[in-house]
Amino acid sequence: MTAASIAVMTETAMVVRFGETIDGAIADAIHALTVSLESDPFPGFVEASPGFATLAVFFDPDAVPRDRDEPPAATVQRLLEARLSGLDPTTLGEPRLVEIPVAYGGSFGPDLAELAQHHGLTEEEVIALHSGGEYRVHMIGFSPGFPFLGGLAERLATPRRASPRLKIPAGSVAIGGPQTGIYPVESPGGWNLIGRTPLALFLPGEDPPCLLQAGDRIRFRPIAAAEFEALAGGAK
Repeated sequence: MTAASIAVMTETAMVVRFGETIDGAIADAIHALTVSLESDPFPGFVEASPGFATLAVFFDPDAVPRDRDEPPAATVQRLLEARLSGLDPTTLGEPRLVEIPVAYGGSFGPDLAELAQHHGLTEEEVIALHSGGEYRVHMIGFSPGFPFLGGLAERLATPRRASPRLKIPAGSVAIGGPQTGIYPVESPGGWNLIGRTPLALFLPGEDPPCLLQAGDRIRFRPIAAAEFEALAGGAK
């Protein structure tokens, strides 16, 4: 398994670092440790928050069992080291595959034409490249339910916009640098908008509130405007 280091982040959190890059093996190890901690938490465990190459582990210091002179962080470090020693990402099986319908271009993706021109591609070629790949949710962040996805074709990597927008519609599918993602709620943002999904990615009244989770696989399915409206109406 990918080697990892453990360090104190705060008085109530440790960080487990598996590397410095966006990598499939690192993502597998982070997902495996997350599942292990959530399914069999140690006393005092509160939450695990995955990143691209790290896992932040939050704990309640008062609930961590320890020797009198041992600080809680030292105990948690020992518990994490023991958990890592027996970790085997291959036992998790296939991750969940989620299909995301997307209406590309036009009012749904106002930056598609400019992005295609930037790369010397047609809009149809951009759509084919973007929807032809399979992506992995590495982390949820920035705003509630926002998935940072790995797996974007190198030909589509595009710098963020020089002037961010103040309002991006919920469901907007975008490209920023070497990544693609989906804005789950209306918010400011500087990524290039190429399409929009009618699916709701963040429903605060649900459990869990986020449609996507770290470790999920994603495939985008191009749809026409009529299907977008039909699906959006059904969601409401």
